[in-house]
Amino acid sequence: MKRSNRLVLLIGIFLAVVAFALVIVTLQGNNKTREPITPLTISVVIAAKDLPLGTNITADAVTTEERPLDQKPANGYFATSDVIGQTVREAVTKGELITTEILNSSGTANLTVPAGKVGIAVQVDQVSGVGTLAKTGDYVDVLALLSGDQLPVVTINPVDKTVTPVTGLNSTSVKLLLQGLQVIGTLLPPPPADTGNNAQASPGTGTTTSLNGQQQIVILAADAQQAEVIRYAQTGGSISIVLRSADDFRDPATGLPLDASKIIPATTTGVTLRSLVDNNGILVPQLVDYLAGPKPSASPGASASPGPSASPGASTKP
Repeated sequence: MKRSNRLVLLIGIFLAVVAFALVIVTLQGNNKTREPITPLTISVVIAAKDLPLGTNITADAVTTEERPLDQKPANGYFATSDVIGQTVREAVTKGELITTEILNSSGTANLTVPAGKVGIAVQVDQVSGVGTLAKTGDYVDVLALLSGDQLPVVTINPVDKTVTPVTGLNSTSVKLLLQGLQVIGTLLPPPPADTGNNAQASPGTGTTTSLNGQQQIVILAADAQQAEVIRYAQTGGSISIVLRSADDFRDPATGLPLDASKIIPATTTGVTLRSLVDNNGILVPQLVDYLAGPKPSASPGASASPGPSASPGASTKP
C-alpha cells in the first residue's frame, strides 16, 4: 500500500474518533444542564377533618392540596378564605374536596338520617315556611295552630250529663311545640318555564320575588315522640316553621354541632285570645247601647239634662 493512502486512512480514523468523542461530550453536557419538567398544579380546598352536617367552617377545618392543573375541579374552591364561615350542607370526611354542592346542597341527593332519629316531612309555603328558604343543615322550631272543632268549648248539663257545644267563641290556640330540629333535606317544585317575562327570582337570591303560594317540603330529623307530635299537629291543625340561628346549636370555638340534648329550650306559654287579653293588653270590644233621640232644650235658669253622649255605654232616654 502506498504511503500516501495509509496516511489518508489514519487521518480519517482520527477524525472519526474525534467526532465520536465530541458527540459523547455534547450529550453528557445536555443531560447535565436540562432541568426536569414539572407538571403545572393548582391548589384546591379540602377538609382538614370530618365535618358533620351543619358545621360552620373555621380556619382549622380546611386546608389546601396541590392537584394537576388538568384535574382542576369545576365546582371546587381554590382558597380557604372562600369557604371559611360557610355552613356544611352535607357531611364531609377528612380529605374530601369542598365543592359548591357541599355548601349549597338542596339536601335531596344525599339524604342521611342521623342515628337514633327519624326523618319526617312537613309541607310549608312562603308564609308558614320562612319564604321557603330553609336549607339542609339549618335549625328550625315548629309552631302549631289549632282552632275550631279541634278545640271545642262545651257545657255539660249536671242532670243528664248532656254536652252542648258553645258557639261564637274564638277557640284558636298557638303553641311552639318543638325546638331545634335540624333540616336534613328540602324539596322545591321545579321552576316554571322561562317565558322571558319571569320576574321571580330563585329562593335565597335576595332579589324581588312574587307571593305565589310556592310550596316546600322540609324534612326534619326528629326523635320518635317528636314525630308523633308533628303528625298530630299536621292532622288537626296547621304547622309553621321558624328559622333559628345556627350559632345556637354550634360550638363557637370549633364550629361543630352541639349535642341537641344539652341545649336548654326556651320556655313559652302558648297563645289564646284569653292570654292576649290578660298578658298583652288586647282590648275586648264592648257593647255600646245608644238610643238616638232629640236633645231636650234647657229652660232658663235650669241645668240641662245630660245628652246622649253624657255616659258612653249607658242608655239615654229621649
